[in-house]
Amino acid sequence: MPDHVHALVHGTSDGADLRRFMKRVKQSSGQIYRRWSNEALWQEGYYDRVVRPEEDLSGIVRYIVENPVREGLVKSPLEYQFVGSTVWALEELVQR
Repeated sequence: MPDHVHALVHGTSDGADLRRFMKRVKQSSGQIYRRWSNEALWQEGYYDRVVRPEEDLSGIVRYIVENPVREGLVKSPLEYQFVGSTVWALEELVQR
């Protein structure tokens, strides 16, 4: 998305820290972007939502991968260059 990011992040240990993770992601990507454009990439803060174990992840995944389609950027999530996962193949994301 040109103006925002959706990410489904899963902590894999009891010490997982979303705030620290987000700070590192925004800091490192922001520094790279600033060198390229001389502008800030991120605004202050972020919105997060805890996904409970009983919730169905497929609806959340579907919302995320279909967002560029809803915005009219592509006709299929498979066409969007910034969609992907380290857990599921792209075809699996689209089928969820």
